[in-house]
Amino acid sequence: MAHTGLGVGYPTGALKPTCILCRHTGQTKCSNTGIGRATAVDLARRGARVILACRNQTRGEAAAAVVQRESGSKNVVYMQLDLASLKSVRSFAETFLKTERRLDILVNNAGVYMQGTTEDGLGLMFGINHLGHFLLTNLLLDRLKQCAPSRIVSVSSYLHNYGNLDFDILRTHKEFGVGESSRDVFRIYSHSKLCNVLFTHELAKRLQGINVTCYSLHPGVINSDLGRNMNKMSRRLLKPIIALFFKDVEAGAQTTLYCAVQEGIEAQSGRYFSNCAVQKVKAKAQDDAVAKKLWEVSETLSGLS
Repeated sequence: MAHTGLGVGYPTGALKPTCILCRHTGQTKCSNTGIGRATAVDLARRGARVILACRNQTRGEAAAAVVQRESGSKNVVYMQLDLASLKSVRSFAETFLKTERRLDILVNNAGVYMQGTTEDGLGLMFGINHLGHFLLTNLLLDRLKQCAPSRIVSVSSYLHNYGNLDFDILRTHKEFGVGESSRDVFRIYSHSKLCNVLFTHELAKRLQGINVTCYSLHPGVINSDLGRNMNKMSRRLLKPIIALFFKDVEAGAQTTLYCAVQEGIEAQSGRYFSNCAVQKVKAKAQDDAVAKKLWEVSETLSGLS
């Protein structure tokens, strides 16, 4: 599918805004494919300086070369970031703040669908899909404020509807769920995606009046490499959903791009988008008390408090 074009400019008014696009390269080739690459190509074509924040250097540099070639822009660079390591997140933020003058758009796009443990002993999906992004966003928040108006875009999923946050389980297991079955993995992934929506909800409240806005979104079910982390049973479980909501990567990137650059949506900060439009969410996805508790727990686990 060809790029549809949003017909908008950057909300910052900067001639060459800087965007960070977080990707998690590990067992898959997700930096070289998927909505992350499509998003990076589009932003680079618009004149942005794009920082591809990826775990794997070889794949990250290859991704930067692909994005440069497809966008026609040389202003695309790789920087090492492993969201499964809080030390790496801190190192990335320190390096970025020393070397880059601007940050206008932060796209929290990385995600995994598999069991495992982070370097810090956290559940892999909680650690990468939520906590790494939480820490990174907070470490870069002052720069985003300095460059305001600026935006934070977090890629969630429709599957957040199946998530529930049990803080007692998190306290015990460092993850919002336990188990290795396909159903368990599905639920734990859904819990992590609910974290994205609640994080954005709480972040918007804390950013009121600062001219930094934030959005979470469902990109659609995408033909990307995320599914390579799933076993056969998990792929079979998701097959009916994929058949119903399937998009190619260019179409899947559109809502991310909409939230990143569409003018006039500042009043919708904190909201959840799908198909380039605000969507209603269930009460659990806008629960002020749960969102505040998730923030506080995340501050503790990430070492911010």
